[in-house]
Amino acid sequence: MDLSTLLIYAFTLGVACAVPGPTTAALVARVLGRGSRGALAFCAGLMAGDLLWLSATALGLAMLAATMQPVFIVIKYAGAAYLLYLAWRLWTAPAATPVETQPVRGEGLRLFLTGISVCLGNPKTTLFYLALLPTIIDLQHLSWIGFGEITATLVVVYGTVLAAYVVLALRARRMFRSPRALKAINRVTGAVMAGAAVAVATR
Repeated sequence: MDLSTLLIYAFTLGVACAVPGPTTAALVARVLGRGSRGALAFCAGLMAGDLLWLSATALGLAMLAATMQPVFIVIKYAGAAYLLYLAWRLWTAPAATPVETQPVRGEGLRLFLTGISVCLGNPKTTLFYLALLPTIIDLQHLSWIGFGEITATLVVVYGTVLAAYVVLALRARRMFRSPRALKAINRVTGAVMAGAAVAVATR
């Protein structure tokens, strides 16, 4: 694949990933309310969801993805339901004890699967891969090397965007140390995560 096409793809992907949406709102709310614990698993799930969409589109499975829309709807609602559960946990979390010091067994896997479900049910992600990507890259003549190049580009670009959101959220979190401030931020981020869940479920 020529460098100019790859750069256009990287730029377009970066803009699409950086624009705030339900997935980034849920990620930021999670980090603000719980700290860094679980952020990696959630980001990995978001990344895996994008890789699934990229693979389906690049390998000519877009029609199959369209026929599996009812399955995606179920996955979307499952992810939204778990986001609502996390929002409730944030809203009711005690302010005096930092939540990131309280590990929950199996939470990493649940966050990973939630990241995938939220990504698969996100209309912005679907639109990018099924409508916008084919206008940037000639998928009909995409070689395995080219597929590897756009996959690597996705990992680097999306990973950078997600890492930036996590770092900014962690810095903002450090500004709030008093129990009263932690209580307020837990409730605000819980409300934001609930809003992200509603946005995912209704789009």
